[in-house]
Amino acid sequence: MLFRLFFCFALIPIIELYLLIKVGTVIGGFNTILVVILTGIAGAWLARMEGMNTMLKVRTNLQQGIMPAEEMMDALIIFIAGLALITPGLMTDAFGLMLLWPVTRNKFKRFLRKKFDEIQSRGDIDITRLH
Repeated sequence: MLFRLFFCFALIPIIELYLLIKVGTVIGGFNTILVVILTGIAGAWLARMEGMNTMLKVRTNLQQGIMPAEEMMDALIIFIAGLALITPGLMTDAFGLMLLWPVTRNKFKRFLRKKFDEIQSRGDIDITRLH
């Protein structure tokens, strides 16, 4: 757990700075900043569109009496993508955009589902005691 926190709060910003410097030396500082701003704008627009589509699916399922579990998982992943996109940097923007793209989001969703099933089968979380 400590390594994961270290990775998130130390290594990711260092990698982002390194990438920004390297890209900046190739295409220039202004163009690098422009790329980061444009990917942020494009990502925010895409996150909004995907979020609205997901919320419409949630509402439709609830009106039909269907539990919107898949759509709620999509909403969580879109939220994570939005957080990645507001973090300045090229790597986090790429990660956020990948999570917004439905093809890669579905692969990530399957990965999460498998991890949740593994945790539950090990007995780390007892779902019956969560209420």
